[in-house]
Parts: sequence; C-alpha cells; structure tokens
Amino acid sequence: MAGLIEAPDANTAQTAVIPPSAGETAPQWAPREPTPKKRHVGLWVGVAVGVLALGAAAASTILIAPGTSIAGVPVGGLTPGAAADVVTAHLANTEITLAGAGADQVVTGADLGATIDARALADEAFASHPMWNVTSWMPEPIAGTITLDPDLAHDSLRELLPASYEDAIDAGVAFDATSASYLTTPAVAGTGVDLDGLTSAITAALADGEDSLTYSGDPAEAPAPVGDDEAAAVAEKLNTMLATIGFYVGAERTVPIDPAVAATWLEVVNQDGELSIVADETAIQATVDALPAAVNRAAMDAESITNAGGDVLRELTAGVTGRTLGDTSTLASDFAEKLEAGDAVQPLEVSEVPFASTTLAREIDINLATQTVSAIENSVVVDSWLVSSGAGENATNTGSFQIGWKTSSQDMGNPDLTEAPNYFQPDVPWVMYFNGDEALHGVYWHSNWGTPMSHGCVGMPIDAAQWLYNWTPEGVNVYVHY
Repeated sequence: MAGLIEAPDANTAQTAVIPPSAGETAPQWAPREPTPKKRHVGLWVGVAVGVLALGAAAASTILIAPGTSIAGVPVGGLTPGAAADVVTAHLANTEITLAGAGADQVVTGADLGATIDARALADEAFASHPMWNVTSWMPEPIAGTITLDPDLAHDSLRELLPASYEDAIDAGVAFDATSASYLTTPAVAGTGVDLDGLTSAITAALADGEDSLTYSGDPAEAPAPVGDDEAAAVAEKLNTMLATIGFYVGAERTVPIDPAVAATWLEVVNQDGELSIVADETAIQATVDALPAAVNRAAMDAESITNAGGDVLRELTAGVTGRTLGDTSTLASDFAEKLEAGDAVQPLEVSEVPFASTTLAREIDINLATQTVSAIENSVVVDSWLVSSGAGENATNTGSFQIGWKTSSQDMGNPDLTEAPNYFQPDVPWVMYFNGDEALHGVYWHSNWGTPMSHGCVGMPIDAAQWLYNWTPEGVNVYVHY
C-alpha cells in the first residue's frame, strides 16, 4: 500500500521505498551495501604468537643453554643426546699429524680409540645449564677426560711409525733349583709414542676449539708393563709360601712340601702386564693321593716316671694321638685356590683317637740291716742287690730323701790325705746324691758287698750303679732304714 514503509526482508539486499513528495520523481530500487563481517585478526595473531611462545618455552626445558661447551665443543641449543653425539663425533674426527719420525703421518681420534664420557657430560651440562634458566647462559666450559685405547692406539701408531717402536721386556719370576727359591729377571724398557703426552695434547687442542693438532711421533722411552718392583713382590710372596707350604693337622705341618715339588705346582703368568700365580690342580692331586700313608697312624700311649707324690719326673714315651684322614675329594682344588691367593697352608680333615697315659711311680729302698738296695716301681721290686753302706761313726743316715744332683763321674775325698776326710777316690762312677754328701755310687776298689765300709755313701757294683743311675731321674724318693 502506497505511503507505507515496508520492512525489508531479512534475506534481501534492498532497502525500503519512501513515497515521493509532490513534484518529485519516484525513486529507483538500489542495492543496499552489505553489513561488513567482523574480522578477528588480532585474536588469530595472538593465538599464533602464543603457540610460538608455548613451543619456545617447551623447547627451553629440554635444551642446553646457549654458550655451553663440552671439551671445547659447543653444545648450546642441543638436547643432551644430540650434544653427546656431537662431542663424540668431534673427538673421533679430530686429526693428529705425527711429525718428526720420517714423513708426517695422520691419524684420527677414532684410529686411537679416543673416548670421552660424552653422555654423562651432556647430562651434567643440561642439569647445570638448562636453556630455560637464562642466568645459566654462557657458562664456563665443561672439561672432559679423554682416554685412548692403549692396544688400539699402539697398533695404529706402530703400523705408521715402525721405527719409533721397540718392545719392552717384562721383569720375570722363575724358580731356581740351586737356591731352592724364586728369583727375578730385570725389566728392560722399550720405545714407543708417548700416549700420555698425546692424550694431553688432544685434550688441550679440543679445549681450544681445534679439530686438528700436530704431535711428535719420535720414539719415547716405554717402561715395561711389569717392572722390577712388581716381580720382586711376587718372588717374595712365593718364597714366603715355600717356607710354610704343606698339609696341616691343626698347627702341625704334617706333610711338608719340598720347594722343588712346589715349583712344579706353581706357575707365574703374565696376564696383560700383571703377574699372577697359577696353581696346577692335577700336579697337586698326585700328592693328595699319597696323603693317607703320611697322615694315618695308630695311637701311641704315653708313659712317664713319677715320684711318690705323683710329680712327673721324666717322660719315657710321649703320647701320640691316632688319626685317620677324612674326605679328600676337593682337597687338590681347594689347595690350588689357596695357593693362587698366596696362602700355602692347607688344613686336613682327620678323625682322631686319643692315647692313654701310664705312670711309673719309682722309689729306691735302702735296707741298712740287710745291706741291700731295691728298685721299686708301682710298689713292685724291679731289682735288688747287695751294697756297702757307711760304717761306724760314718754310718749312712736313715730317713726319707729324694735324689738330687747326679753325675756320671766324680773325684771323691781329698788328694791330700793329711786333710779331712783323709781319703781320695778319683773317678767314682754313677754318683747320685740323696742326703747332703751321702750318695749312691759305683765302687771299683773293692767287692765286699753286704758289709758297711764307706764314709756314709752307699756303694755298689759298677754295673748295678750304672743301671740304677739310668733308671732313676732326679726327684725319685729314697727311703733309708734298718
């Protein structure tokens, strides 16, 4: 309807029609400008920047700080794993020019078996200098210990510089039959490239950021791996073992081993420049097989002489415990293990049988009434014979005594017969004193047995006096009576 304002359709691009005033021309339909859409540029830029910021922050938690170096190799901005790889590769590819030994020769760190604990150092670098901690940026360089594989390095260098190498001779240890002991042979130094110096030179070059260096290939003295001191120590150990080597029952070295035999059991072996003792179990077994004959024995009873009080005066027979060797199945291997450790004492397992003890209570009975001497053992008269005791005012004293000092021969009396005791008898045999100057002894100057004739001593035939002398230890009781 004319004159009304129509609301535009929400989906149309046209505007409403306004009726013209009088004298005006009717308007034409015209397209309406579309409503501009809102653009969120700032939001998307912010999101992108945020994403980048988040990525950088995350990366900073796994990377090593800028300016960090390990053994002279820059590792800033790397993960510990990547840093370890870079350091390892740098060391392996480092070139060493060997000068001075003829034409220059070039080797790499890999040729020398150069290694460094790169992963541990990289982990240390990250732990101490993570990228997220800006205060840890540009730290002091981290030093690393470089090592060379001696065998690989010398093999490589010997091939390139044969004139610089002469093998050293190790000190040795060998058994000498004449002295029955172990003696040493001296070490002789050789020549070769100084690996310690070369290692230091590589370390210094890397620390300065270099990937190559020059080092002298001229021969340097190379001590023998086994020196004189080491050989002397091994010889001393072996000789100490020879002094005690054997099979023992308790503290007794029941079966000693002769040094020459022990030398067939033992060998000194040079293992990678170190001397060690190796024992031959098979050789030891031959001795083990013969042990029963040397160890097994029957018990032997003890026998001793006592006086009336039970005091032991003389041991006639020492008691010996019987024994039987036990299990020997692992004895050779056990002893071999001990010997290699420097122990030469091998205990034996035995079962023992105790011995019995017998005592012989001895005494001497002198009967002045019958002029007899009786040897009594365990209350039984062993022997008896006639004697001549002291006569008159020099009669032998009665009482209970003990044998004191003994001598197989003695002069009695005084050579000056004008002096007391006014008699002299040289070389009186088998004398046993029991009471002051009264003694039992042999008589060679008369045979009037059964009649008192002496100055107080008890004389008897020489053979009887000798038997009694040997039968009687000091301390035996002597009973003199009528």
